[in-house]
Parts: sequence; C-alpha cells; structure tokens
Amino acid sequence: MASTIAGIPLVFSSLVSTPAKRSTRMMLGREGDFTLGTAQGIKSKPSPPSSKGISLVKSNARGSSTRNGVETILKMAADQKQWKLLDTREMEELPDHHMIADPFSLGGVVKDSRIFCENFTIRSYDMGPNRKASIETLMNLLQETALNHIKNMGMMKDGLGSTPSMTGKSLIWVLTKMHLVVDHYPSWGDEVQLDTWFTPSEKNGQGIYWTIRDSQTNKTLARANSMLVMMNKDTRKLRKMPEEVRREMESQYIDCSPIQDEDGSRILANFDYRNMDYVRTGLTPRWNDLDVNQHVNNVKYIGLMLESVPNSIMEKHEISDFNIEYRRECGMDHVLQSQTSLSNKATDGSLSAEEPLECFHLLRFENGAVVARARTKWGPKTPKQIIKA
Repeated sequence: MASTIAGIPLVFSSLVSTPAKRSTRMMLGREGDFTLGTAQGIKSKPSPPSSKGISLVKSNARGSSTRNGVETILKMAADQKQWKLLDTREMEELPDHHMIADPFSLGGVVKDSRIFCENFTIRSYDMGPNRKASIETLMNLLQETALNHIKNMGMMKDGLGSTPSMTGKSLIWVLTKMHLVVDHYPSWGDEVQLDTWFTPSEKNGQGIYWTIRDSQTNKTLARANSMLVMMNKDTRKLRKMPEEVRREMESQYIDCSPIQDEDGSRILANFDYRNMDYVRTGLTPRWNDLDVNQHVNNVKYIGLMLESVPNSIMEKHEISDFNIEYRRECGMDHVLQSQTSLSNKATDGSLSAEEPLECFHLLRFENGAVVARARTKWGPKTPKQIIKA
C-alpha cells in the first residue's frame, strides 16, 4: 500500500546553476496541527516549528548545486489539497550532496526522495505568435519530465514509461485525463524548472503531478495533474494494473495534488454537445503525430482540438486552464472533426476581449465517435501580446 505523506523532506538543486555557498531546499509541510512522516529510505530530524505552523525538516540527501540561495517551502493548507509556494531568504548550509542524474540531462532526482526536477530553456521554436511558449510546448515538457523521472529511477524499458514488469506483459501506459492550470506563460530564453512526482489513482491506474516554476525567481508558472491506465499494446484493450507493477511504483507515490481540482469529469459529462458553435472537418493526423506506442500522441490532440477555435479568440485570449479527457485511440487512417462551443458568450453572440471565456471542445471521428473532450478557460491578453493574423 502506498502511504499518504503529511510532510516529506526533500532537497532540490539544479545541475546547471553556478555553485554557491547557499542551497535551495524544497519540503512538504502542512499548515496547522500535523505529524511529520518519514518517507521510506529518508532519515530526517525535525527542526523547531516555525511561526506559521510549518515544521521544517533537514534531509540527509544531498544535492550538487544551489539556486540563488532561495529556500522554497512547499506547504499544504489544512483546509484544502493545494500546494502553495513560499519563498524565504534563510541562508543555510546543507550537508554534502549526492545526486542521481542522467549526465546527458539537465534533470536530477535527489537520492531517497520521490520528486524529480528538470530544467528547460524556452527555445524560439517553442513560441507561439504572441512570443510566449505555446500550450503544446508546456504539455510536451510535462511528458518529457515524467518520462525522464522513470528513466532516472532505472525502470524505463520499452514504450513510453513502461517498467520491466509491464514490458514482460506487453502493457503500456495510456493517458486518460490531464488538467493544466497556467498562471503565466514563459517567454523565449526563460529557464523553467519542472518538478514531477507519481501518485496512486484508483485501483487500476496512477497519477502524475507537476509544477512549472521560473528557475530564477521560483515563481510558480503552471501546475498540472493527470491520470494513466494500462493497455495491452497487442490487443489495444485496457487492463488492470498487475500487482508486480504496483510494487515497482508504490514506493515512489506521494498523494498530494498541486491543483485544488473541481469535479472536472462531471462538468465535462454534463455539457450539451449537440449544437456546437464552431466546427472544422476533414482533419487528418500526420505521420509525425504518432508516438512510439503507434497512436497519435496526447499532445497532438490539443492542436487538433484548437483547430476549431476562431481566430478572434486566439488573437485576444490565452488559455489559463485546460482540462481534457481522452476517450479513444487515434491513428493516421482516421478523419476527424474538431468542435468548439462557448459557454459564456453574450446573447447576441459577440465576444468581449476584456472578459474571461470558457469553451467546451469535442474531437470526433467522422462517424461520430468521441475521441476526446475538453473544457478550456481563457484570460484576456495584454495589449502588447495581441497579434492579429
């Protein structure tokens, strides 16, 4: 069984930052009365409680460098399952470091911890017309970091994130849900740090959680969670998670979400999709839309869904919340329809450039079967960000 951790001591450090005398720490804590738990393999000793009711813990795990001397405390308020980043300027030496990392990667996972961190620089080809990273770029970074986490655990075999036990049973992970909340999009040249960890999710799946932060300021830019289930890669049918796979992963689980999630599945299920406002037909996936599991990659669904969003929305708004459910596999031989409907347009059908928008989306096969459905929230862009096509 995977234990729920009330407080986990973790040490984060970047493999590419300049060494200094101060270290960056990241810890889990909870506001109010709680007991610190010790994760498997982590030796820790409590420090005196802080004035805000957060007990700090030092870990014997060691990192290899520092990040601007900023101590980052990750706390969870007692009345909500949501993490908040608190920055303090306590300058404190940490013991010597020992980091497990891929020498060809910017990422690293602290020994005996369960959170993997990896740095990325936003490239010119990651940007959209407004000079910000696109929603697809952020989704790609989430996928890359999660896979590198499994790789650094030494369990990656065939497929995307398949463990040794999964490979022996011809099992692969497939994504069924993804929720991304974006507070601020990074720009060209920005360096971002992604932190990711695994969590138990119902009986036959597991979740992956992420935060995206500015590497220089520690400001939270985005948060995400997802759910994966298992599929037999030969029969393409869903399967229960074998106990061998659960045993491989359960020591890595942390049951704590960075998003205070509403009932997204219920909202998606209750929307009336019969009369959608905008429809694009005749969409066909390309060869390069496929991934190693021989189906259209989950990130490519995003672009296909947004094909039916009118330019008037894309020009003046940006996505702040993307909640998607994947219902079916899609291959190169499928022809798709992308459908979008606005839930909060004016009675005359007009759109306001200054007001937030909410949209519902469907991706269908031409025969009507639903491939994916999603809800997006859009915030207005600043005048400098508005680029007309």
